[in-house]
Order: sequence, then C-alpha cells, then structure tokens
Amino acid sequence: MWKLAQSRAIAKDGGKLFAAPGNPGMAQNARCVATDATDHGAVAQFCQDERIGLVVIGPEAPLVDGLADSLRAEGFPVFGPSKAAAQLEGSKGFTKALCDRAGIPTAAYVQCTSLAQAKEALATFSAPFVLKADGLAAGKGVVIAQSEAHAHEALEDMFGGKFGAAGAEVVIEAFMHGEEASLFALTDGKAITLFGTAQDHKRVGEGDTGPNTGGMGAYSPARVLTPDLLEAAMERIITPTVRQMAAEGMPYSGVLYAGLMLTDEGPKLVEYNARFGDPECQVLMMRLESDLAEYLLACAQERLGEMPEAAFIEDTAMTVVMAAKGYPASAEKGGAIDLRDAEDEGAVVFHAGTSRDDAGVLRASGGRVLNVTASGADTRAAQDAAYTAVEKVDFASGFYRRDIGWREIERES
Repeated sequence: MWKLAQSRAIAKDGGKLFAAPGNPGMAQNARCVATDATDHGAVAQFCQDERIGLVVIGPEAPLVDGLADSLRAEGFPVFGPSKAAAQLEGSKGFTKALCDRAGIPTAAYVQCTSLAQAKEALATFSAPFVLKADGLAAGKGVVIAQSEAHAHEALEDMFGGKFGAAGAEVVIEAFMHGEEASLFALTDGKAITLFGTAQDHKRVGEGDTGPNTGGMGAYSPARVLTPDLLEAAMERIITPTVRQMAAEGMPYSGVLYAGLMLTDEGPKLVEYNARFGDPECQVLMMRLESDLAEYLLACAQERLGEMPEAAFIEDTAMTVVMAAKGYPASAEKGGAIDLRDAEDEGAVVFHAGTSRDDAGVLRASGGRVLNVTASGADTRAAQDAAYTAVEKVDFASGFYRRDIGWREIERES
C-alpha cells in the first residue's frame, strides 16, 4: 500500500486508494473498508460503486478462493492469478506434479493422502525429512524433522488436524542441501520480467533455529543469486512454469515468487508463492524505483511486454519482524505499541497484525505484528539502520531476532 500510494496513477486519481480490510498502517495511505474478501459479490459491488481501475489481491487465501476470477468476470482489471493458477501456492502437490510435467528441477517427493501411506513412504527417504502440509498453512505448514521419530510425530499432527484442511494431504520431500533465496518475476501469462530478489529468515530463533514461521525478517537484494544463477533460474524454473501453465489452459498472471535452493546442481524450486510475500514484499518495495501500479496494471491488461525492465536502487533494504510473544505457537495479543520514536529514525514501519482500541491505542492483534524496514549502502548499514529503529519501538510484549542478514554480512566481511 505504501508503494502504491506513491504511484503517478494514484496521484492523477486524487489519491483514491482503498484497502480491504486494511490496518492502522495502511490507513496512513488508503481508506480502509470492511468489505469481506470471501464475499465476491460484495467486493465486486464495492468496485463498481467506487469505479475501481485496478484490484490488487495481496493475500493467498482470496486468490485460492477465486476472487480474481469473479472480479475479472465483472470486467475489473485484476493483479493476481486465477483460482486454477493459484494452485501453485494452494497445493504443494499440484506444483510438484507440474514440475514433473515441465521438467523443472525440484526435490524428489511423494504425495500422501493418509497417515499410513505417509509413514510407509517415509521409509524411502533419509533424515532430515521435509514434511509439507499440502494446502495453505500461513507459512507454518513445513516441518524439517531430524529423526524418524520426530517425522512420525509431525505426520500425526498434520493428519490429525494441526493445520486444518491444509494437512489433509502431505508432501514428503528429499532434503536439499544448499542456501535458500527468493526470486520474483511478474508475468501476464505471456511476457515475463524479473522483479527482484530477497532472502528471508523462516526460523523463529537466532542462528536459524526453532520452528518455521511466516518469516522473521528479510533483506534485498539476495546477492548470492549471481547473474549466472538468475539466468539459470529464469530459464529452467520460471519460464517453463509460465509456459506449462499457459499450455494447460490456466495462464498465470501476477507475481511468481519462487523459493529456490541453490544446490551443487544449480537452482532448484522449493515452492511457489502466488503473491509478493511477507516480509519479502517490504524490502522489495523499499528498493523499487519504478512505478509499481503501472507494472501491476500492465500485468492485469496483458501488456507487460510493452514495459521496460523494472528499476531498483543498488542499496540493500532490510526488514526486521517484531512478533508477539508466543509466536508461532500461541501469540499474545493486545500488547500496546508506540512507534513515534522509531519513525523518527527514518525507517518505515509496516503494520501486519495491528489494530486500534476504542481509546486509539495501537495494539498487537496477530502473531507477526510489525515490519521495521530501512536501507543502507550495504547489508551491515541496512542492518544498523533497521535495528536502530527497532530498538526505539515501545512494544513490551513483542520480540524479534537480532541477527537478520547474518549470512550476507558474513559474505561482505
């Protein structure tokens, strides 16, 4: 929302920008409305009433639910894939099978529909075991089990309902050795353009320990993705995906967020997201010089091929997630937050799980609460700027990792 508010298109429209449902941070740049994304008719009616010229669907759940299809059927330009194409994020098994058909490099896998089948399949893999709930699980449906006993316990949790319907099927993967990085590409189903790189930190604890989360921080660019690796990833992973989806009658339009493992055999696909992601989006937008709305609209109107390559500043951007105590298991909600001193440091504080109470006090309302984002000439400078601002945030019931960016800083040193 912060980046869209800077668009020339928004300025020409008198700043007419809406967020549904939005949060106190978005309210600084847009009018927040209570429209329910699951009520496609209500969303379409709102778009009709407000004469909306572009709909950007941010979260994964409405995409998987087919909101983009419903709005396109009403004639609205939409940035975001169809229900069929959003299966790239909505189902791990769907993506794995697509990789098989298109020859896209990824880890060996078995898709399991029952606990008994999963335990039998587990015997064909060796530790560490990678276990993934097939459906959407808010970034927490992946378990890397170091022992067979831990893997059995995790499988019992998944099939036992820990992740709800997302765990009705489970994908077991071979563990891939290497370093992870994220590549972003925009596509209108035909044209494809690279749209930045990032690295995030999924584990809740410092030194990349503890359970997986939706992400505890990120930085961009991911310089570990050298030009040669970027070229290989685009040629072997991104382009074949777009071509295969189109050939199968479900062209992908939107952003393709590819989680990559950089192995000795080259980049391999870990998984896809059908949206910009969080906290990766924040660092990408901090570096983006081009007009975001113009690129999103070009995708929606199938004219991305007319656009020049997107421009990003050379500086590094870093975001540090401030989460509520207890996250990712059971986050403590309701903690008071004061951002005034942090915002004076020049950082941008993006809101994730926040709300205001009746007295106007900003409070935590989710697990991941804030993304404190800053930039600098290199990763160390960006880290210093981000943590200087983090330390000025008054959030007594929050916590954060203190080592975001450690790999890149080691490389720079």
